[in-house]
Amino acid sequence: MREIYLGRFMVQAMGLLAAALCAPAYVWAAAQLTDSHPVLVIPRVQRPPVLEDFLDMKPNRAMDGKLAKVEGFIQREPRDGEPSSQRTEVYLGYDDKNLYVIFVTFDSEPGKIRARRGPRENPGGDDAVSLTLDTFHDQRRAYTFFTNPLGIQWDGLITEGQGYDGSFDTLWHSKGKVTDRGYVVWMAIPFKSLRFPSTQHQTWGIMLGRVILRMNETAYWPRFSSRIEGRLNQAATLRGLGNVSPGRNIQLIPYGFLRSFRALDSRDPHQPRFVTDRADIGVGLDAKFVIKDSFALDLALNPDFSQVESDQPQVEVNRRFEVFFPEKRPFFLENAGFFETPINLFFTRRIADPQLGIRLTGKRGPYAIGALLADDEAPGKIDPSDDPRFGKRARFAIVRINRDIFKQSTLGLIYTAREFAGSFNRVGGLDGRFKLSKNWVASFQGVASSTEQSDGTHLAGPAYDAQLRRAGRQFNYALDYRDRSPGFRTLAGFVPRSDIRRVEQSVRYRFRPEGKYLISWGPRVSSRAVWDHSGTRLDLVQNSSLNWELVGRTEFRLFHHWHPETLRPQDFEVLPENRDFSHQRTTFSFETSTLAPITFEGSYSQGTLVNFVPPEGQEPILANLTSSDLGLTLRPFTPLRIDNTYILERLTSRAQDASIFNNHIIRSKWNWQFNRELSLRVILQYDTVLANPELTALQITKNFNADLLLTYLVNPWTALYISYNGNAQNIDLLPTSNGSDTGRFINDARQFFIKFSYLVRF
Repeated sequence: MREIYLGRFMVQAMGLLAAALCAPAYVWAAAQLTDSHPVLVIPRVQRPPVLEDFLDMKPNRAMDGKLAKVEGFIQREPRDGEPSSQRTEVYLGYDDKNLYVIFVTFDSEPGKIRARRGPRENPGGDDAVSLTLDTFHDQRRAYTFFTNPLGIQWDGLITEGQGYDGSFDTLWHSKGKVTDRGYVVWMAIPFKSLRFPSTQHQTWGIMLGRVILRMNETAYWPRFSSRIEGRLNQAATLRGLGNVSPGRNIQLIPYGFLRSFRALDSRDPHQPRFVTDRADIGVGLDAKFVIKDSFALDLALNPDFSQVESDQPQVEVNRRFEVFFPEKRPFFLENAGFFETPINLFFTRRIADPQLGIRLTGKRGPYAIGALLADDEAPGKIDPSDDPRFGKRARFAIVRINRDIFKQSTLGLIYTAREFAGSFNRVGGLDGRFKLSKNWVASFQGVASSTEQSDGTHLAGPAYDAQLRRAGRQFNYALDYRDRSPGFRTLAGFVPRSDIRRVEQSVRYRFRPEGKYLISWGPRVSSRAVWDHSGTRLDLVQNSSLNWELVGRTEFRLFHHWHPETLRPQDFEVLPENRDFSHQRTTFSFETSTLAPITFEGSYSQGTLVNFVPPEGQEPILANLTSSDLGLTLRPFTPLRIDNTYILERLTSRAQDASIFNNHIIRSKWNWQFNRELSLRVILQYDTVLANPELTALQITKNFNADLLLTYLVNPWTALYISYNGNAQNIDLLPTSNGSDTGRFINDARQFFIKFSYLVRF
């Protein structure tokens, strides 16, 4: 009986999807667009081109006339539709193994080209060129490859409606060199690194791009206009590729690690103890198998994530709902777009400590499929050893199917499940995205959940999303509706709030003088109203801002936030009845990278906020808020990049003018790139909460973390890591009766590890 609700919903969803897939073409005629695309035909080459063939800013005698040539780049920013301010020529060809693309980029001021040596995936702050390949020519998904003028790589996936997925990694080759007239970049993209249809003659979508940072300029071939919603629907058509295939693409990445650690085990608060292991040795395997050129089967055995960088700092104190931290682990990042839906039903950080993961992703004809199975040891390690759940594993299953409907419209199904120690959560439903015109897009999702909790109680209920969006060069509009029933839960996803109905609307307009200094300016206004299912108004939010964009990647923003909020006895037991609070803040922010070695961004806010963590037995009160967020990136010379962050949030009593808490977060990240493969990274972070026990239940906390990582990276999978991580905080192994801070600063965790992985590719 408990599965009837979910079962009926899934039957109805399957019926709707089947009817949609079988519907006659005229039903979807409104979503079709009649765009004309330039066609590029590239030749097969007898000899692979190399960077040195083009260092005279043109093909040498051996390559002259052997490659297809593209020129005539058109600006998207700042002057949409005008020719690029600097000339760019691109040469393309292919052989049995690789697609070759050579960018010859001229610059009238070559001394101002921004090009620095840095780690892979981090060429930000430099000029760049890009290649985008829609290998299924379906205008839904594409590979994208970026390099800076020195050939430093960044790659990713583009999914229409979702944007960039920069977590994707694949093996490709690039080189770059700055000359006295500009710079030259050479790319070789192995066909083994791509998925595409198994046909004799290929038809792909292609887009070429260039970024000139100091001029705020992005230019593309063919024209990629901001007046039209979407990217891949504006790509050119690539032809000429014939008799190419990834072949037998099997990728094995064995790894081994050695680590020594000491960590505090505080699962039993009355008997905390340190756990030490001087030589923890482990091995694991990541594997990829390509099936019929279009699908990839990924397998991870005993994956290790020790080298993953720490999260960017965020304020987590005095927050009512869970704070979102993005995923950083490679196995879960790759092809994550296959599982994305309007409602976030698969948040991979819910899988904290997997020992086995299997994922199938790919596309065949109009169908895109994603499936994932994984376990998680973390839930069984939380409780003491005498708990019946100790040592048990959670199990996850995710299945996602998408069906293309004409140009850039899709329908899909998703099913997620998490099971642990007799409890379970299952979610399933239908979603769709419809391209209504060149500017308008609509999407929807309807799902239902069934949850058996660990205490034996059962929850069930639906959730709905609907969006209407307009994207254009000057006028942008969005209308969203969200509904989360009281019984809806997704333990595999990220939905921090249930029992709500929410309507949000936003309008943005940009005046575009595109002058010598001022590029654009304009207002943005949004409003949001939230009710629970009994009709009680919970939130009424109004935001208004004014933005100015100037040359030199400089932007000013003035923002005002007004937020009447209702707190209920079910939110805070001390409240005898619903209590209304009205808080607001005004923010000024600024960012610039006018000077090549320096990028600075900062914001300052003043206003009010509710103190959600008052002393025990006291009601929440409205308090004065001061907050600031500063970021400074320094690149004093080519190998070194220093990223600094400072975050402050301060709450003070309005009645007593006394401090409630001060939250300070300071982070400094240093990266020295000795050469393309070898780098040293140091991250130092200190965060503290200085709390007043008379006005808040927050504890005084002080935490310092140091993270050192020496990396030798041949490619994303062949690498050697040597790392040390140490953490110290003010904790008492035997807390005082009132829990007050004693000021003791204890090294509660440290780890040293060495890890080596190696890519074997067939």
